[in-house]
Amino acid sequence: MTNTTKINPNAPTQGSVLAVQHYTDTLFSFSLTRPAGFRFRSGEFIMLGLMGEKNGKPKPLLRAYSIASPAWDDKLDFYSIKVPNGPLTSKLQNIQIGDHVLLGKKPVGTLVLDALLPGKRLFMFSTGTGIAPFASLIRDPDVYENFDQIILTHTCREVAELSYGIELVKSVRTHEFLGDLVDGKLTHITSVTRADHPLKGRITNLLTSGVLFNHVDGGPLDPKTDRVMICGSMDMTQDTKAVVEGFGLKEGSNSAPADFVIEKAFVG
Repeated sequence: MTNTTKINPNAPTQGSVLAVQHYTDTLFSFSLTRPAGFRFRSGEFIMLGLMGEKNGKPKPLLRAYSIASPAWDDKLDFYSIKVPNGPLTSKLQNIQIGDHVLLGKKPVGTLVLDALLPGKRLFMFSTGTGIAPFASLIRDPDVYENFDQIILTHTCREVAELSYGIELVKSVRTHEFLGDLVDGKLTHITSVTRADHPLKGRITNLLTSGVLFNHVDGGPLDPKTDRVMICGSMDMTQDTKAVVEGFGLKEGSNSAPADFVIEKAFVG
């Protein structure tokens, strides 16, 4: 008798937890083993999660997560919020080394170099865990080969929430291979909205007031030379998109590269 059971090619696979680091009561990162044959472009996201239950039956509980490691890495990094009552993150925050996490098989996303036209400066505007795809991109050699300047901005509510990005940029600058590539090219700008800090305010305010451009070479955004990637909350993404369009930049996609791109996937 022939077995006619169909195998779903899109069914999630899994990775084993290699490391977990908690930064604050609301933020943590973790690393997973990378399944054999798993390919992605730096900046893409994947569906990720744990087994849950619906109507008394096991059911995968999956959400979109940006991959925070570069395409060349042999592990997969992620950066996440902790939502006390979140269907997924309330459980995911308790994972330990050796646990298994479900992974989708098809990485997608618009925060990739392929969606941008050539340029000289690449701005990466992020808030909160929206820095995750840029954690991937600033560790990708192709980024430094394609742009003269890479400006990563990270805005959070409190100073402690900047720790992930600060540690990340430090590791890139001291990396034995990446260090020479990023030297003189990578600028990291941090701001907070609810505490004292050298730079305070939402990224939209820093852009419209021009304050941000006091911290970078080359002046305000210019569609002839500048490219932009935006990742954060839905409100932040839409507000920043409007500001960037005000500078004359046009939105791009994988099929029609242009001046800026936004991420449309969110974690809950």
